[in-house]
Amino acid sequence: MGPDPAVLLVKSVRAWRWLALFGLLGALPAAAAVDARHYDAFWLWAGVEGQPVLAEARTLYLLQGQVSQSRRSGQVNFIAQGPAVSRLPQPELWIVYRAHTLRWPDSVYRQLFAQVRRWRAAGNPVIGIQIDFDARTRYLDEYVSFLRDLRQRLPADYRLSITGLLDWSSHADANAIADLKGVVDEVVVQTYQGRHSIPDYGAYLPRLSRLGLPFKVGLIQDGHWQAPDFLSDSPWFRGYVVFLQNR
Repeated sequence: MGPDPAVLLVKSVRAWRWLALFGLLGALPAAAAVDARHYDAFWLWAGVEGQPVLAEARTLYLLQGQVSQSRRSGQVNFIAQGPAVSRLPQPELWIVYRAHTLRWPDSVYRQLFAQVRRWRAAGNPVIGIQIDFDARTRYLDEYVSFLRDLRQRLPADYRLSITGLLDWSSHADANAIADLKGVVDEVVVQTYQGRHSIPDYGAYLPRLSRLGLPFKVGLIQDGHWQAPDFLSDSPWFRGYVVFLQNR
């Protein structure tokens, strides 16, 4: 999801695998380039420069770190990323963490929560945290268990958001999806791979409402997008988030 080419490649492959599980075919509707000026919610990843649209943004999803496991020692570490704590103008701020493993020691939770508290202490309206994790469909139950535990650790006034890929609506275990209700406050579904919109994305969107969860649609800046007619009528649709990239 971030600008690092190796990470983009991995996520591209995984995104295609998830899309293939949909079992749907369809043509890409006439689409226009995603102009960030037409949206008010954005992801800002490490290494991506700020843009004028952020000054007018309502919601910012700000990457602040990743949790990864050392191949050499097996130790799980929290690695801070993104800008230093400061006062931001957006009225809604989500602090985002990229997870490469779900086996978090207590030290990681302490570091993560301390960082979120610093952002609030600086006067920012932090409404919650978002976890960006490539949850494989067959292991979704493990992810739900992790999220349930995280939800219990979070202060009651923090919301919990997760990113998602499109496969959940058709091939994820129904019980696992049901268990997400009351645990996460939203799922932001990515419609792009790497730096480009996914071809035929329009064929995969109708089943999103079947999740029975509040969802947003994630777009890539300068990618292609045409909103299907049904989307605005979905009772679960909560809007868009645009992933900004260096121009």
